[in-house]
Amino acid sequence: MVHTCVVAGCRNRRTPGTTLSFYRFPRDPERKQRWIAAVNREGWVPNDGSRLCSTHFISGKQVKNPRSPDYVPSVFRTAPLSPEMKEPGALEILDKQEARVEAANALLFLQGQGQGQGQAAVDHQGQEDHPEGVREQEPTVEESASSSLGTDEDDDDDDDDDDDEESVSDSKKGKFAQASDPPVNFDDILKALKKENQALRESVEKMSLSENSLRNDAEKVKFYTGLPNYFVLETVMWLLAPHMDGMKNVKLSKFQQLLLTLMRLRLDLRNQDLAYRFGVKIGTVTKTVHRMVNILSSTLVPTAVFWPSRAELRKNLPAALRTSHPDCAVIIDCFTVPFEEPVSRGNQQHQHSSSQGVGTSYNVLKYLIGVAPQGVVTFVSRGVLGNVSDKSLAEGCGFLCKLLPGDVVLASRDLDISESVAARGALFKIAGGYGPSEGSLLDGAASETLSVQRHVERVISMVKQRYAMLTGPVESPFTTASERTSNLSTFDKIVQVACALNNLCISAAPLE
Repeated sequence: MVHTCVVAGCRNRRTPGTTLSFYRFPRDPERKQRWIAAVNREGWVPNDGSRLCSTHFISGKQVKNPRSPDYVPSVFRTAPLSPEMKEPGALEILDKQEARVEAANALLFLQGQGQGQGQAAVDHQGQEDHPEGVREQEPTVEESASSSLGTDEDDDDDDDDDDDEESVSDSKKGKFAQASDPPVNFDDILKALKKENQALRESVEKMSLSENSLRNDAEKVKFYTGLPNYFVLETVMWLLAPHMDGMKNVKLSKFQQLLLTLMRLRLDLRNQDLAYRFGVKIGTVTKTVHRMVNILSSTLVPTAVFWPSRAELRKNLPAALRTSHPDCAVIIDCFTVPFEEPVSRGNQQHQHSSSQGVGTSYNVLKYLIGVAPQGVVTFVSRGVLGNVSDKSLAEGCGFLCKLLPGDVVLASRDLDISESVAARGALFKIAGGYGPSEGSLLDGAASETLSVQRHVERVISMVKQRYAMLTGPVESPFTTASERTSNLSTFDKIVQVACALNNLCISAAPLE
């Protein structure tokens, strides 16, 4: 019987003297379907007489090993073969045989199923003595390599011979599989993957900035927010949440908005850094910080920074002042924060209209701070340029309105506000008894002055250490007035918020 290759455009036929091999379509349904797909003839179905020639395989032979590239035909020329194409010569046949043996040995080596077999150059006879044109057996070396890979040429014998060849090839393939592939326990693999997945989830959760990652980690809460533990952070969140309902931010939850703002104050991170950490745009970070500072200023500051009653002050007055200054209501001082660029024009006009001051720096913001003897901040002024005098700052910031008749105001140095304080019925004293009407220090005054000075400096230092943004320099967008109805800039509110958050911490030490 003369067979013709079924591939469209391929005119190869089994004729006497040809060196080509022709293969039946496999019996295995899955593999047979892959062959049909490779032939790519729409609506065509092979029959018992359909054959595929060896030119459509990379090595020139079909291979039954599923891991071999010749398990399915893959070589298809775009142009049909010429009927006058000459058969390759003897030298070309020999070269092809050697190349096939080398390819088989390489596959064996890569698959770990055996060592490469030596190559042998043998004569090949192309004559076929089978009635249907079956060619003679291939050289010994090539046959060994090909059979070890599970090749199966169709010599057009009866079905029994075909079945024998397939059974022998399958048995060899089974031996190779048993030798190289130990039994796999998929249950163990599944358990290991689940365990690895859980470990990765926990690792990602631990590295993320979420409520769960901070809930049981007080050190992490303290590092990112400055607050002592998650309970205090949760309390602040509970206080602010009702005022955040109108905020539309699909990217960040309410908790993330608060956390982002506290990290900005606490670590003085740049907006770009926070944008990377929370996976949002820089504009989102800027808007979030300004909105949250406004909410914190209007909600948290009145709750945490307030002027205590006289009864509360006297009840908790530290022993260091009970004898010398039992009516002490507040200890005041000034601190400065540098800024990058000049503040807004309206703020400068207000400051230049003030009297001359002791300060000489125009690139810092000056604040008046009032600290209770118990160690909490009870008053913070708005910021003015550093050249404004302490007296002008104290008289214009609203501090004097807090005083009651009989209150004592302490300071470690003369702020030139004795007359202004006296006008409110209160008394301004420099710690140790050195004031405008006294000419010398009393006994023990030096140590008392030093104690009061350290007390205020410790509180100011504590606030700045806890919220690094207060160390400056202040960025220009924060120095402009945040609202038309308020003279406070965004940074003024940040200073007040930092003092309020500091009061929530138990670490503020009383006067010793």
